[in-house]
Amino acid sequence: MPRKATKSTGAPASRSSSKRPAPDVPARQSKRARAAIRKSYVEPESDTDNEDRPKKVQLSNGDYDDDEGVASDYEEHSDKDPSSESEPDETATDDDIESKRPTPRGRTTKNLPIHKKAADEKELWRPGAKLAPGTQLVIKKPKARDAGDTPYLDHTIHPNTMLFLKDLAANNDRQWLKLHDPDFRVSFQDFITFAEKVSDKIIEADETIPELPVKDVIYRIYRDIRFSKDPTPYKTYFSAAWSRTGRKGPYAHYYVQVQPKGGSFVGGGFWQPDATTLAKLRRDIDRKPHKFKAVLTDAGIREAFLGGVKDDEKKAVKAFTSLSMNQSNALKRNPKGYDHDHKDIELLRLRNFTMGRKLTDDEIVGVGGLERVGELVANMVPFITYLNSIAMPDDDTSDSSDGDGSDAEPDNDSGAAEDDEA
Repeated sequence: MPRKATKSTGAPASRSSSKRPAPDVPARQSKRARAAIRKSYVEPESDTDNEDRPKKVQLSNGDYDDDEGVASDYEEHSDKDPSSESEPDETATDDDIESKRPTPRGRTTKNLPIHKKAADEKELWRPGAKLAPGTQLVIKKPKARDAGDTPYLDHTIHPNTMLFLKDLAANNDRQWLKLHDPDFRVSFQDFITFAEKVSDKIIEADETIPELPVKDVIYRIYRDIRFSKDPTPYKTYFSAAWSRTGRKGPYAHYYVQVQPKGGSFVGGGFWQPDATTLAKLRRDIDRKPHKFKAVLTDAGIREAFLGGVKDDEKKAVKAFTSLSMNQSNALKRNPKGYDHDHKDIELLRLRNFTMGRKLTDDEIVGVGGLERVGELVANMVPFITYLNSIAMPDDDTSDSSDGDGSDAEPDNDSGAAEDDEA
């Protein structure tokens, strides 16, 4: 016999029943669905609710507080489920849930701190410099100095060029030069046009010097500081050199330098020649010293570069070997292959064969500067001609070699290792 049902399935459960009635909303409902049930914090109230609700007191800031101390409707309630602290509020809107979503791992956001360093003119112009919000920086576009009443001419050095070189010596820095780039370009162009006119003077005085592009005789203003203890990046002067191959090559050079405060200079010769060239010069002085001494006793050379000494070989040689540019790296002892009691040992000890003359600012700046440089170059021609005839002889001047015609051995020690005196 079938068993009768002890409980009616359709009848609602009584209050005394031990089982709780099933909720209208499933317990495992999605967060978004549960959030959509209540669209706002405040629900419409009935008349009975208004009667039963405790009275609220208005605070000084405009909010309301009830008798039970509950916060305002727009503040969070403290009746959250402790187990769901890491989850968004069930009563939040869709926008709130979207904003409270955790950031994906490995993609944390960073708020860069505001650069609070004191404003520095040398730094704010840099690309990428940061300013505080609301700060405006205005940097005027740099302009070159006004030429004033003195125009720029091709055959003169303008006073502004000297002023720029003075400022560069006081501010030998890349940042400063970038801010004064117009001054640099105008001053450097002024020297280039002057060097072109000097080229004409040199070609007129020495027919062995060819007409070369100005870029082959002008030196750059940048210093090579790779092996230097001086970290300054720029030279404080403009300079150029002329030879049969321009500023580079194995030939003796004419040299012109423009520098303020009496640093301008006109000179020439061999500055630290290679070992082969130095050996050739020493051999010729050893075998035919009269040739070089005849050059040193030339009237123009003695007057312009040797202090106006008398026409005497010994005095001319003494004046030449005593020049600071030649004494700066001369040997202290006799070079290899030569006796310490050689009659021309002072000439054989030299490693520089140069001469020159310094000019004041008044001598180089203005209309008379080019003529003064041209005169000094013309007086130096016999000296440069002699050096080239020994270092790089032409076919018809091979008589400078002697006897067997073999070249002397290069002085590989170049003064670093010298023979001791006997």
